[in-house]
Amino acid sequence: MRLGIILVVVLALLGEGGTGWAIAAEAEGPPRPSPQWRVSATVNYSSGSYGTDSKTNVVYAPMTIRRIFRDGDVSLTTPFISISGTGAVRLVGGVPTRTGNVTRTTAAPAGAGARRGKSPGDSSLTSATTDSGLGDLILGGRYYVVEENTILPLVALTGKIKFPTADADRGLGTGEFDEGFGVELTKSLSDRWLAYLDGGYTLIGDAPGTDFRNQWWYDVGIGYDVTDNFHMTSYGVGYL
Repeated sequence: MRLGIILVVVLALLGEGGTGWAIAAEAEGPPRPSPQWRVSATVNYSSGSYGTDSKTNVVYAPMTIRRIFRDGDVSLTTPFISISGTGAVRLVGGVPTRTGNVTRTTAAPAGAGARRGKSPGDSSLTSATTDSGLGDLILGGRYYVVEENTILPLVALTGKIKFPTADADRGLGTGEFDEGFGVELTKSLSDRWLAYLDGGYTLIGDAPGTDFRNQWWYDVGIGYDVTDNFHMTSYGVGYL
């Protein structure tokens, strides 16, 4: 079993950087009956080794259009991403994921080393480079199983499909479809404070020359409603 904890920092557009805090353009608390359509934009920054021997910095700036229903919601996320690293870590469904442990299915010719680069199946670069561009589109949905009350948290079943629109040859994605499912728990601690506990499983599509491992993941966090339109969150993410 492998367990790694990372800290993700989310910043509001035009916001200043901080350590361990998040500012989003939309509160992610319990669902409200209106409006029926929501548009949110965030800027996420994360930095870590993610189980590799090198550091990777990721800026992930998604815009999400969400349709709210009585018992759930459906969303489409279009992100811009920038990754500075050796290619050992790339985004899987918007989450920095170690892919440096992949194995090549085709042996290199005798006397030749494995090709280094950021394409899936390449060996990691010896030094970090920065690449930016359109990320993978994500279609997601949530079904509210339990509504929050004075004792129980909001419980939602989640599912998502990642469409491979990111440039895999520049290390921005895997170039393959991914699917995932999970459970979200959200509980109001006061009028403005919220607590989060999410977990799930991601089926990672294998690009040619690779054998990615599917992943169990979880995150734990706490949030604060600064205003009705701005929400701050600090949370950590773990992988098993």
